[in-house]
Amino acid sequence: MKPAPFAYLRPSTLEEALAALAGEQGAKVLAGGQSLVPLLSMRLAAPSMLIDINALPDLGHVTCDEAGVRVGALARHAHVLASPEAATTQPLVAMALANVAHPTIRNRGTTVGSIVHADAAAEMPMVLRLLEGSVDVASVRGRRTIPAAELFAGPLESTLAHDEIAVEAFFPALAPGAGVAFQEISRRHGDYALVGVAAHVELEGDEVVRARLGYLSVSDVPVVVDVSDSLADPAGAALAELEPVDDIHATADYRAHLVRVLTPRVLAAATDHARQRMNA
Repeated sequence: MKPAPFAYLRPSTLEEALAALAGEQGAKVLAGGQSLVPLLSMRLAAPSMLIDINALPDLGHVTCDEAGVRVGALARHAHVLASPEAATTQPLVAMALANVAHPTIRNRGTTVGSIVHADAAAEMPMVLRLLEGSVDVASVRGRRTIPAAELFAGPLESTLAHDEIAVEAFFPALAPGAGVAFQEISRRHGDYALVGVAAHVELEGDEVVRARLGYLSVSDVPVVVDVSDSLADPAGAALAELEPVDDIHATADYRAHLVRVLTPRVLAAATDHARQRMNA
């Protein structure tokens, strides 16, 4: 199947792109296209115009400082994954990106685009949510920052307004005494995960004082659960807040089983990571 007809614009400035987006209610923004183009081909999306932002300057950056990692809207997954500074500043970013699809897709797909596509089966929306990061968006009205906790409204639905373009994602740095880990289960390497779990823990001495878990492919949106007070049974505490879904890939019961298997495993790995960092 071929896409429905649409107009095409490749602006050279952000201001031009924002003006076009504000003036065309049916427009969609094209960055990496690894999610949008298949939807176009299957006619699950039929925009009146595609606004291709790949010619915009100054949006391909991956910058790191003591606060965290900033990723521009045109930074490809592969570029972010290849950054040693990003992997040191916030290791969970690289841990998760290594599980995103295949190298061909990582070479073209953008990290920011994946986040605002808001697919609960994708790695990076959940990572941003777990790390309490944010996304900066721009429109003809100006710029604003959306905290990750306020970004995901529903299945494939973010809280960006129609006329806003996500220009940067921010992942806070991993603090001293903290550790992270990530693991997912998929039918085949590169497929969307049946369930994925990330953990972020904080230690005081050798004791875990805060433990948070992020889940992908379990519910309709990325979900984060604080299990700091339930370390004896973190999977049970997580399942009390999660609502595993049925789909063509897995039953809700099987997803619940994977939550039970992966949760203690990933939590233990994050705790080990924190201890290694403290003893380094």
